[in-house]
Amino acid sequence: MVDFDANATTPLAPEALEAMLPLLRNTYGNPSSIHAPGREARAAIDNARDILADHLGVKPHEIIFTGGGTESCNLAVLGIARALAPRGRHLITAATEHHAVLHAFEHLQNHENFELSILPVDRLGLVDPASLQSALRPDTVLVSVMQANNETGTIQPLNELAALCQKAGICFHTDAVQSFGKLPARPHDLGASALSLAAHKFGGPKGVGLLYLRAGIAISRLAHGGSHENTRRPGTENTAAIAGMAAAAEVAENKRATESSRLRLLRDALWEGIRKLAPHAIRNGAPDQSLANTLNVSFPGADGESLLIGLDLEGVCASSGSACMVGSMQPSHVLLAMGVDVKTAASTVRFSLGSQSSPADVAYCLEALPEVLARQLS
Repeated sequence: MVDFDANATTPLAPEALEAMLPLLRNTYGNPSSIHAPGREARAAIDNARDILADHLGVKPHEIIFTGGGTESCNLAVLGIARALAPRGRHLITAATEHHAVLHAFEHLQNHENFELSILPVDRLGLVDPASLQSALRPDTVLVSVMQANNETGTIQPLNELAALCQKAGICFHTDAVQSFGKLPARPHDLGASALSLAAHKFGGPKGVGLLYLRAGIAISRLAHGGSHENTRRPGTENTAAIAGMAAAAEVAENKRATESSRLRLLRDALWEGIRKLAPHAIRNGAPDQSLANTLNVSFPGADGESLLIGLDLEGVCASSGSACMVGSMQPSHVLLAMGVDVKTAASTVRFSLGSQSSPADVAYCLEALPEVLARQLS
């Protein structure tokens, strides 16, 4: 099997599994308990928090552990907006954000009397800082723009966007779920007041993530029932998963530069091969400003879902630029926001390479693709 769907999830890193197993087998204590088993679990969480804080260049108490990337983004958007509502009720995000961010903002707009401005993107998927500058208002309290897009890999000019918010005293959140381990993602360097991560995107376990929240920024909790995570996110922490996330983060960060260079070569070889097989294929995104592992390609005249099924039958796992919603295929909101027409958007496949990807995988995919395309385009 060739796994070219690393942006969806990644295999558990051996180092993460090794960190988790002793905690799963032996360290069963509740980390909020004061007895020895509880203190042992708390020590494991504190150690993981220190490791992650070090890699992010932040203070340990600025990290809030969550149940994953969606919860982290929801907590940032809903929690910060609600806490800052007395100062203003205007919010800004971008049209190509992940639904974990977009839908949270839309909820605030539709149900909680907030005003929302959605920034457009150009044909490469980039936000123009000038459009953010124009959208800022005296009552703007939160802006959220992702570091890199999960579908196209497009990397946003985050420093410029964040600088505008810093100058205006506005909280800036970034969804770094897809970019951590692939790009430098230290919040202070990016200018981010808040930043979201999910462990399973960089070799950690599913069901755990974190929100970095700069000290001094108010946040309203989403759930109630305990004083965990400094009263910001109640619920007994998943000790083993948190330790696994920290171990995976160390591996991902230590290999980031070399792995990005390796994957960029493989991705470019895949694209060159596709161009030869399908000269009319269209690459979506910003080729010179993109995640090294991500290739989003439209095959005009073909059906994206059928291509995925065909590739799957040949042993190649990839993803579509579409999402299945209530049984009907909806074109990718990311591609539509970039100006891609509906038919072309529906012909799209995302190839995202990962730690297990090899030159042999690229060669195999390119061998399988002609027959898959022929069944579609004949």
